[in-house]
Amino acid sequence: MPALPSGSNWVVGGVVGAILLPVLALGAAMPFWMAVLISAVAGCGTVAVVAPRQLFARLDASGAARGKIEFARELLTEAEPLTARLEEAAASIRTPKIAAHVRHLVTIARDIFAAIEKDPLRVDRIRRFLTYYLPRAAEIAEAYDLLERHPIPDGARIAATSELIDRLDLAFTRYAASLQDADLDKLDIELKLLKSALDEDLGPASVGASSGQGQGRS
Repeated sequence: MPALPSGSNWVVGGVVGAILLPVLALGAAMPFWMAVLISAVAGCGTVAVVAPRQLFARLDASGAARGKIEFARELLTEAEPLTARLEEAAASIRTPKIAAHVRHLVTIARDIFAAIEKDPLRVDRIRRFLTYYLPRAAEIAEAYDLLERHPIPDGARIAATSELIDRLDLAFTRYAASLQDADLDKLDIELKLLKSALDEDLGPASVGASSGQGQGRS
């Protein structure tokens, strides 16, 4: 079940308990005290199940990074509705090529969200994407849909808006690539540390000797 807006889980839990109480007490002829107890437990369980998902919940105890994690949480919470607007625009746009571009923007945006949820400390790399490019993309996609539906199509505006959507696609792709570059930077560091440890324990590797040993065994 998808998470509900903040506070709504308590309303849902109360409704579940209120419905269940008369069903158990009257319909099932259960003792009233037992019906109350079961209804209360069921209501509390519902509150927990439909509670709004909190981003980075497992990382909240990270101490020094708490501020950046909270910042990332705030940005992603504000950005999520923008992808919904893009999806709605893509479903409404009549030109297949443009609709495909807008759907691609949604895919890239959600990939970026997932990467930041995995490592919120990288949020500075895509801050401009979340606060500027994504909101503008939603506006431009909606504008294109509006231009298509205008009784008197404006070819020049449609062409200009289409060009901007193409360029936004490129910008989105570059921001996603910047997060991948961050992963590669981490890989380079890990490789250097591992090589240093192996050189310390086994001595510097000899590529020629290793190749010769491999050929000798074959």
